[in-house]
Amino acid sequence: MVMFLFLVVALAVVVAAVTLAVVSGGERGPLPEAAPERLRDPLPPDRPVGRADVESLRFPVTPRGYRMADVDDALGRLAAELAERDARIADLESALAGARAAAHARQDRHQEGERG
Repeated sequence: MVMFLFLVVALAVVVAAVTLAVVSGGERGPLPEAAPERLRDPLPPDRPVGRADVESLRFPVTPRGYRMADVDDALGRLAAELAERDARIADLESALAGARAAAHARQDRHQEGERG
């Protein structure tokens, strides 16, 4: 019987504490929204992105993983730079192939001139 009275009193204290917390907390209103943690773009704006830049890239963690906008922005930037580099490599390889063809043509003309 003593244990039952103890449990009833403990339950009453808990209910009173929760009620007091709810009633007194309502005067100030809800907590303000916290500003979401945003990625401070660590990718250099003044030079091409390098391997070290990508390796040091860290996204802030949110309750459900990473902020999709931050990841999309970083991946978009990397994709644009890779496309630019691929185009530059293709241009350089084309120019090199043209220069080699011209050098071979000059060498062939020079060898024919020595023979004739």
